[in-house]
Amino acid sequence: MIRTRLRDFVRTDEDCFFSVVDYFHPDGIRGILRYAPDEEGNRFANGMKYRKYDFADSFDYMRKHHPDWIADVHIIPQERISEILSPVDRVPEVVDSDEQIKTIVTVLSDAGIPMSKQGVTGSILPGLQNDMSDIDFVIYGPDWFKARDAINRAKLSSSLIEAIDENMWQRIYRKRSPEISYDEFLLHELRKGNRGMVNGTYFDLLFTRDWDQIHQPLERGTDTKHIQIKATVTDATFAFDNPALYKIDHEEIDHILSYTHTYSGQALTGERIEARGVVEELGHKKRLVVGTSREPRGEWMRSLTLLEKEGLL
Repeated sequence: MIRTRLRDFVRTDEDCFFSVVDYFHPDGIRGILRYAPDEEGNRFANGMKYRKYDFADSFDYMRKHHPDWIADVHIIPQERISEILSPVDRVPEVVDSDEQIKTIVTVLSDAGIPMSKQGVTGSILPGLQNDMSDIDFVIYGPDWFKARDAINRAKLSSSLIEAIDENMWQRIYRKRSPEISYDEFLLHELRKGNRGMVNGTYFDLLFTRDWDQIHQPLERGTDTKHIQIKATVTDATFAFDNPALYKIDHEEIDHILSYTHTYSGQALTGERIEARGVVEELGHKKRLVVGTSREPRGEWMRSLTLLEKEGLL
């Protein structure tokens, strides 16, 4: 049995790289194709040219090359996997050659974050980054919150880590294309504090569960209807996970899952929220799913407590 988790990468026997998108893999590794060999590609590693695939294009590629691997994500047979790439293992390999990563690692290490809890994923993990690549930095388990606070303290000092400027926020908003206004989006994002700039390069601080936080697979239910609810968040421990999980106090819905990055970390424990998504019936309970597609229309989540506090309601 292959042991792998969210934000790892795997390389297949065809030298394709897939990002791992789950913690449990009952029928094969659950992933999404990110890079495939291509003579006309503009990414390079190990003497080969690669093409980067976005979410939609990756399914086009898989329909052509491995249609039997397609489910809600891509299911890679374990016997076809040649290598597992761990974000934790990658950091020591690049920290001395990449000044941006070295800066982040220094800030986090000075704050007491062990190297064993730090990782780097995205294009840097398989060595397919270019000069335009962002940094997807990973922190495992509860240390994520300590790391986030350390990054925000660094933004306030004369550090090389800086806050995101208005132009970049506008760019992120256009890319995400959320169903909430720009002012609401920015208010929530500034509070999250998990994005920044380092030496002019944009980076995200991503959460992944530590091994001892991985207990049982996510149940799959039946989608029914769109509804809009108001509720109180009772537990936001895994609000920055993927999918983001919010346990709530509501007469019908047990919890909210968000599959879109925009609504991760959107509310704190104890806050009142408003959300619209698809009800998924699990038999004994119901959940609300926000982000049933890559750019969901008519689905969103916002903290009413935050908006009221800042005078936007």
